[in-house]
Amino acid sequence: MATLHTARQPRVGSAGGFGCGRRVPGASLPGERMGTRKKVHAFVRVKPTDDFAHEMIRYGDDKRSIDIHLKKDIRRGVVNNQQTDWSFKLDGVLHDASQDLVYETVAKDVVSQALDGYNGTIMCYGQTGAGKTYTMTGATENYKHRGILPRALQQVFRTIEERPTHAITVRVSYLEIYNESLFDLLSTLPYVGPSVTPMTIVENPQGVFIKGLSVHLTSQEEDAFSLLFEGETNRIIASHTMNKNSSRSHCIFTIYLEAHSRTLSEEKYITSKINLVDLAGSERLGKSGSEGRVLKEATCINKSLSFLEQAIIALGDQKRDHIPFRQCKLTHALKDSLGGNCNMVLVTNMYGEAAQLEETLSSLRFASRMKLVTTEPAINEKYDAERMVKNLEKELALLKQELAIHDSLTNRTFVTYDPMDEIQIAEINSQVRRYLEGTLDEIDIINLRQIKEVFNQFRVVLSQQEQEVESTLRRKYTLIDRNDFAAISAVQKVGLVDVDGHLVGETEGQNFGLGVAPFSTKPGKKAKSKKTFKEPLRPDTPPSKPVAFEEFKNEQGSEINRIFKENKSILNERRKRASETTQRINAIKREIDVTKEALNFQKSLREKQGEYENKGLMIIDEEEFLLIVKLKDLKKQYRSEYQDLRDLRAEIQYCQHLVDQCRHRLLMEFDIWYNESFVIPEDMQMALKPGSSIRPGMVPVNRIVSLMAVCVVLPASPQPAQAGGQGEDDQDKFSQLQQRVLPEGPDSISFYNAKIKTEQKHNYLKTMMGLQQAHRK
Repeated sequence: MATLHTARQPRVGSAGGFGCGRRVPGASLPGERMGTRKKVHAFVRVKPTDDFAHEMIRYGDDKRSIDIHLKKDIRRGVVNNQQTDWSFKLDGVLHDASQDLVYETVAKDVVSQALDGYNGTIMCYGQTGAGKTYTMTGATENYKHRGILPRALQQVFRTIEERPTHAITVRVSYLEIYNESLFDLLSTLPYVGPSVTPMTIVENPQGVFIKGLSVHLTSQEEDAFSLLFEGETNRIIASHTMNKNSSRSHCIFTIYLEAHSRTLSEEKYITSKINLVDLAGSERLGKSGSEGRVLKEATCINKSLSFLEQAIIALGDQKRDHIPFRQCKLTHALKDSLGGNCNMVLVTNMYGEAAQLEETLSSLRFASRMKLVTTEPAINEKYDAERMVKNLEKELALLKQELAIHDSLTNRTFVTYDPMDEIQIAEINSQVRRYLEGTLDEIDIINLRQIKEVFNQFRVVLSQQEQEVESTLRRKYTLIDRNDFAAISAVQKVGLVDVDGHLVGETEGQNFGLGVAPFSTKPGKKAKSKKTFKEPLRPDTPPSKPVAFEEFKNEQGSEINRIFKENKSILNERRKRASETTQRINAIKREIDVTKEALNFQKSLREKQGEYENKGLMIIDEEEFLLIVKLKDLKKQYRSEYQDLRDLRAEIQYCQHLVDQCRHRLLMEFDIWYNESFVIPEDMQMALKPGSSIRPGMVPVNRIVSLMAVCVVLPASPQPAQAGGQGEDDQDKFSQLQQRVLPEGPDSISFYNAKIKTEQKHNYLKTMMGLQQAHRK
């Protein structure tokens, strides 16, 4: 048998920064802890079929090898040197394997090590229709059949929950390479929008990144699933004879991780990223029957996969000095992922049928070549230099203050400068409590650390008292959301709220009504309504949007508009301060220049008149000395003002972000209010009300609420369950029903919630577009 897995040691290849490209042998980058060299892991997954070629494809007993046998072509004559046997050694053969087994075998260790600071890449390669997308993404309609990508997201967030000692930040991006063009699959989100300039691949000392690709912060598992499903709906697919839902583009879903320790040094942290690559399938045009646009797509796909194979061959050849990464967008974007300092895993998807044996051989050859590539995984450790400097400066200032107090209190020799232990902190807490209770007249002050700890314990005691008061109020009262119309309707029936939605009793503050309800409104008594509620009449013709917008800002959107104005006022104030600081900096700079000129003049004058030395030291006159002191003070003042300007610019950037968010929220709320008030027909308005029979997902019943939930306080006894609400709203019931009914249990709730929300969003957008077109007609 001929064997393609020839043993050969490839040369060292590593990359810099966050990525995994090639590096000079023996060299390392700052912030990397070097590991041991290892080969790329290559697995094969065989697509299940009833027509498996048992005589031509055989697996080894160890499930790590595949033997391929072809019969000789008799048409070549008697003298026939045609190769008929091949043997491929791999890291695992997955035949009739479940999605659970595939993930445990292929991806679990890569994701686990990524949470420890190692970069990772998982790539699916193979013929079109062989099951690459199913392996990577799975069937989004079924939780049990989910693929590597959703399982990796789930493992990341589950591991974060198990590591309370670390603050781990998760960000994701979704890139599509279609016909040698880059596209952001998450650009359809309302807060992203399409990019004005085309995306480009940029290289810097830290690695390769995509300029213009949006990266999204995700704090929950459900949010990450929503982003995944949003990107999946935007992927380009087509149909041909080999695959009804063929992916026509290469897609790279990247998970960015950043972990800061809560117990160790704040300056040190680790970063990593996981690239999950779903490559488009290679096609034989004669078999797929592609035509027109699909033919052009297939040509681009085959071309990029050919360039990818060339790059893999070069990486595995120790004699090659140049790696052709820039031949196409795919290899250039994956430069950080092919070899280098990351954990690399390849999943080769193949058919088990005799008709596809030539393509199967091609895929297995690619897997064998990938195994020749070696990597050197390394932990990406980083240090925040600015934070280190600030911490050292704070520590230096603290030591100086402590020494000053020590010098002034020389008669107190028991002063210590060591950090306080738990016993000392508990004693200070006890003294603070006794001082607040009046049993202690004063607290003895020993050093600066004790002063700071005394103030800290005052804060702790105050926080505990606030929690006790809040707990007492919660035992006595029940919180009801003002925007929860179902709950308001329930409590109206028992007489706790009048027909206008106002709480019975006196009100205090903006959001809460406090007091005891009168006897006539207690449970068992029906409250008499003083006036009937009338809905405003709808005008025949909708008002213009500018007029309606002013009305919205004064009424329904008043709270958002108030916050928007406050944020804008703060932004203008910061800008004014920054302008004043800039003027002061410019004035100081001009004064520095004048002082330098005067100092240079004094130096030249001294050189002309002759210089005097005393014991090797240069003697200067008083005027030159004063200029030197003045210049030093000006530079110190310049640095101080410049630091203030940097802080102000950071605040301006943050305030601008808040203003943009408020403006976007205000406009979005206005559009929803305007459409529901004037655009949607009245029969649709009736269907939008709670309890209607409208099909779920067509138009969302739950409106987008304001920036914060506004609550009212009701007496806790008796509960409004008598009104048919069972003490819970429809959302609570639905959540509990999910946990009881879903076959996979609570673990699948985030997956299905994200799927439902994505479908509802797209259904809502389609419905609104249809209604607007109907309204125009």
